[in-house]
Amino acid sequence: MDLQHKLANLPTAPGVYLMLNEAGEVIYVGKAINLRNRVRSYFQKSQSQPLKVQVLVEHIADFEYIVTDSEMEALILENNLIKKHAPHYNVRLKDDKTYPYIKVTIQETFPRVMMVRKRLHDGARYFGPYTDVTAVKKTLSFLRTLFPIRSCNKIIAEGGRDRPCLNFHIGRCLAPCAGLISKEKYAEMIAEVLLFLEGRIDRLIPDLTKKMQEASSQLEYEKAARYRNQIQGLQTLAEKQKIVAQHAEDQDYVGYARHGELACVQVFFVRAGKLIGRDHYLLECTADEEGAEILRAFLQQYYEEASSIPREVFTPVLLAEPEVMENWLGRLRGGRRVYLRTPQRGAKKQLLDLAIKNAQIVLDETRTRNTFKQRAMERALQDLQELTGLSEPPERIEAFDISNLQGTNVVASLVVWENGDFKTTDYRRFRIRGVEGSPNDYVAMEEAVSRRFRRGLEEQAEESMERKFSVFPDVVLIDGGKGQLGVALKVRDELGLIMPFLSLAERREEIYVEGQSKPVILPNDSPGLLLLRKIRDEAHRFALTYHRNLRGKATRGSILDDIPGIGPKRKKDLIKHFGSIKRIRSATPEELAEVTGISAKLAAEIYQYMLQS
Repeated sequence: MDLQHKLANLPTAPGVYLMLNEAGEVIYVGKAINLRNRVRSYFQKSQSQPLKVQVLVEHIADFEYIVTDSEMEALILENNLIKKHAPHYNVRLKDDKTYPYIKVTIQETFPRVMMVRKRLHDGARYFGPYTDVTAVKKTLSFLRTLFPIRSCNKIIAEGGRDRPCLNFHIGRCLAPCAGLISKEKYAEMIAEVLLFLEGRIDRLIPDLTKKMQEASSQLEYEKAARYRNQIQGLQTLAEKQKIVAQHAEDQDYVGYARHGELACVQVFFVRAGKLIGRDHYLLECTADEEGAEILRAFLQQYYEEASSIPREVFTPVLLAEPEVMENWLGRLRGGRRVYLRTPQRGAKKQLLDLAIKNAQIVLDETRTRNTFKQRAMERALQDLQELTGLSEPPERIEAFDISNLQGTNVVASLVVWENGDFKTTDYRRFRIRGVEGSPNDYVAMEEAVSRRFRRGLEEQAEESMERKFSVFPDVVLIDGGKGQLGVALKVRDELGLIMPFLSLAERREEIYVEGQSKPVILPNDSPGLLLLRKIRDEAHRFALTYHRNLRGKATRGSILDDIPGIGPKRKKDLIKHFGSIKRIRSATPEELAEVTGISAKLAAEIYQYMLQS
């Protein structure tokens, strides 16, 4: 079906449309009240079309659409599809999956407070997302100095009889595991923690003051002192919170700045009339993206994951179809109304202007930092181009490393650096077969390099659809000295490959290149050496992780697997009951027989086997 025929048969219902290029890739996702009118408007020849739309249309080869029952459903679906496809012409939060949250496990009998990377629907309270990991860690550290919240991962029921840990003895935990605090008293403390995280410190201080006075009157001076310290810490924090509104309202002020294909949004958080914090978010957009669309896309992506939504959201420009956004935000807020406003004068306009100013400052700093990194990368690639004699700076570098422990569980890693960053999807790992029991890094390196490039040549010859190894690098980096480089070059030449190989010796950071007996010594701060070290260290990390995993599996599994009568189920039950192989080793026959499915006879056999092994 050609494009014109599809355009003529579009429905008039609300929905979402996906624009595709010639390769079938989704390059833009949008929503519409009327799919026919909205999609057809893209293909109307008019000079009044925004430049972004004109450029987008040039790349559209096809489109798809999904009909929804309402525009709000279209809004939700649009956001999910943008996250899934990350289309080039949509505004997208940069690295939004990495933003941390503070999680309070209120669904537990004795809740914990922790930093997490993912928001789950598990009944816990979440605060964030935050862009500054260091600030989150400092907040948690400060919080734990004020409130003795448990930090262990135990599943604790009320009235526990465990032995208190060190945190109890230094005043950092109230030992609910030992039954030293009731569920109700602990819940009161968690309620105070939640007020702290919500920024409602003014509501917290009077209650703590009352508790301090009660403890003092009952001659509980140690408890009173703890409340006093909490109050002092909170008062210091409260002094930093600026009063910005006469009315005790919750508001977000959203300002933005944009340069080229990078935008920065700054959000000021006002709770109960006080400015309690701010955060910034970077977004990818097209160079000619309009401000209203940048803000709409940000609000849509940010508030879907946000832990709290205020009554009012202030933006510097009016958004298109604000009612749909307001209704959607209201639904996320639990059915309570949310207002999108654009102040023109007064204190609210001044605070919004301050958010815009801060967004511009962060954007300028980010651009400067990115420019510095880009120049450093250019110098690093020039260094490598000179080392290898390439006609162009390398775009793809692959690095090999070997890891073993006295010849056991010998493994090799292959990591890939491409166009300025690590390409983890192309990482590979090899379990070396020919050197078990006799450590020989040369043989191991030869096998790893051979397997990688033989597979690549086979895929190229067969025109394989899998293509896991068919893309070859511009440069190969070997971890080790002259010997490791020599065996890798031998494989390269046997396979008839033409690409430069380098090796980096860890002890003195010497670089060995083909055809030179003496190593090349670059300055310690040389961009080229720094890049090679970064790639080499990543290869080492990846190899070591794989080696440790194999070693751990061998340790956990081999002892029990060798005992007659122990199958997968009994093995699982034993480990679940005792928690580790070490504890199984130290168990008596009577303790072993307590495990479901373990008879007295089998328990005796396990005990004897453990003594002998």
